Amino acid sequence: MKIRIILFLFMLLPFGAAFAQNKPSLPEIDRIRIAEAFRIGRTLGNKVWQDWDKAPFAVLLVTPENEFLIRHPKPSADFVSIGYDSLLKSDVYSRQRIFNPNLLATFPAVGGISTIVIGQAENTAKKNSTDWVITMLHEHFHQLQNSQPGYYADVTALNLSGGDTTGMWMLNYAFPYSDPKIKEQFIIVGKLLAEAVQAKPKKKFSARLAHYLEARRKLEAMLKPADYKYFSFQLWQEGAARYTEYRIAELAAGGYRPSKEFRNLGDYKSFRTVADETAKNILNELTTLRLENYGRVAFYSLGAGEALLLDRANPKWRKRYFADKFSFDKYFDEAK
Repeated sequence: MKIRIILFLFMLLPFGAAFAQNKPSLPEIDRIRIAEAFRIGRTLGNKVWQDWDKAPFAVLLVTPENEFLIRHPKPSADFVSIGYDSLLKSDVYSRQRIFNPNLLATFPAVGGISTIVIGQAENTAKKNSTDWVITMLHEHFHQLQNSQPGYYADVTALNLSGGDTTGMWMLNYAFPYSDPKIKEQFIIVGKLLAEAVQAKPKKKFSARLAHYLEARRKLEAMLKPADYKYFSFQLWQEGAARYTEYRIAELAAGGYRPSKEFRNLGDYKSFRTVADETAKNILNELTTLRLENYGRVAFYSLGAGEALLLDRANPKWRKRYFADKFSFDKYFDEAK
């Protein structure tokens, strides 16, 4: 009997080895990148946003062949466990690829849980590891937004969806991007915002803040109420996320020491470089703001610029961010 059991197990070995070979594994470079994002979120996140560590940090990494689900509390039945990853401190699940491998988004993609769906750095617009990690933290900030009590009900109450229940209205809303007068005022608003953000002496800053707010009010008067509500929502949601990229990179450039494994990656850039580039890009986008070219993406830099402006005009604005949602207006009113 013992010999038969041994023989039976021996016969199973090729099958077992083939199964192990076909079992997908998380690429090592992605393990290091994701672990670094988790580490930054854990050590620095609450310094930017209070209680950020309480938000979910579920990630779906999309590779050309497979998808890997990490730190997700409710994997759907189409995922198969590939084991516990000690570096990521999480069980990892996989399935064949469904989503586009260049995706960078956060939505309830799996089990109704807000999940970061992100392609590998090589397959996305974020071509190096450090930019990719900062982008993941941008998406993680969306998870903090989504996890606020009543968030989805409050978004619905904006009455901007036009009956769409998929959430795609946030991307496809018919904002008057091609209106000549709106386009012209956006150019003025962007340039004045860049000047206000960069103003140094306090007196000069106050004057440029006033000029910017005046131009902003003119833009509001030109927009229909629903369009202005959408404008405000996008600045609050996407602009603040873009601002968060800069703030988290700036903090990481200060006293944070990346792991040795992350620093040894061939495409590693210092967080100091990324923070400086992010600030420079925000200001550059503000001074080259053309709605016909940027479309909805214009709200990212405009909202980030306003957040940077509020850091000086009303330094306590972040404490009100989740209490007074979907508009920066009240934060500026408090600064007067």
